[in-house]
Amino acid sequence: MKEAMYYKKLKGNLVQCELCPHRCVIKEGNRGICGVRENRKGVLHSLVYGKLCSANAESIEKKPLYHFLPGTYAYSVATVGCNLKCKNCQNYEISQEKPERIPFLSLKPEEVVKNAIESGCKSIAYTFTEPTVFYEVALDIAKLAKKQGIKNVIVSNGFINPEPLKQLCNYIDAANIDLKSINDKFYKDVCGARVNPVLESLKILKQENVWTEITNLLIPTLNDSEKDIKELIEWIKENLGTSAVLHFTAFYPTYKLSYLEPTPTSTLKKARKLALPELNYVYTGNIVDDEGDNTYCPKCKKILVKRRLFSIIENNLNEGRCSKCNAKIEGIWS
Repeated sequence: MKEAMYYKKLKGNLVQCELCPHRCVIKEGNRGICGVRENRKGVLHSLVYGKLCSANAESIEKKPLYHFLPGTYAYSVATVGCNLKCKNCQNYEISQEKPERIPFLSLKPEEVVKNAIESGCKSIAYTFTEPTVFYEVALDIAKLAKKQGIKNVIVSNGFINPEPLKQLCNYIDAANIDLKSINDKFYKDVCGARVNPVLESLKILKQENVWTEITNLLIPTLNDSEKDIKELIEWIKENLGTSAVLHFTAFYPTYKLSYLEPTPTSTLKKARKLALPELNYVYTGNIVDDEGDNTYCPKCKKILVKRRLFSIIENNLNEGRCSKCNAKIEGIWS
């Protein structure tokens, strides 16, 4: 175990975690909502430091990150736990489980970085579950990776307090944030959280110059109305700009929402069509969609990066610029 960061001690051996907006007040012997931060005799401990439930190389496009080192691999790591309770979680077997019930790989931060280098990965991704809840080990790995010239990526729900996020931004090169809805009621009913802290995180990432892409999983009947989609697009445009990258992705029945139907392909294509007049880079995911997979020049419309099922078929970028009209294409390309 390792003493946790970002908490304060209260009277009577209580502690208050200050890592995420839940700000759990935790009695001695108990854990926070995430299930992996425990109060032991008035000291908050991380139960998952160095205990990875997953560690393997994956395509960066699977994160999904389409404007960040295309065609490369990220050494992807995770521990058990999450600070949200999403009813649609695809990784609920590890995100909603107790750490003592899941087998783990005991890896020190320096071993993770060594494995990433030996695997030929250009980055390390903190993913699959929620990086916020394994903050201490993610931060230590990221510090070492940065020194070795390895980039760092978080795939996150964005439900984290400003101070720890800003510290992490010193070492993080890119993020994919799951903006689940613009509707606070959806966050409350489906995720057990609130939307405003996620919106604040997106603003901070922009301010801190962390390359950020957004994923919006469209769940039939819950967050796929035209009104919700338009409001989400409008917020992104007003707060993050027209060059923000947005991925609309398909839901498939799982966990506590197994009774719902999968997202129709037509819904994703309609969402992309609604977004394209407002945002330069809009994609569809979890489906095969030749148009929605590709990166186009917003100026001349040439296909710059052609993809299929997370694979790069063509890359026509010229040092981050359109090879036809020389327009700058936002992202981290090398």
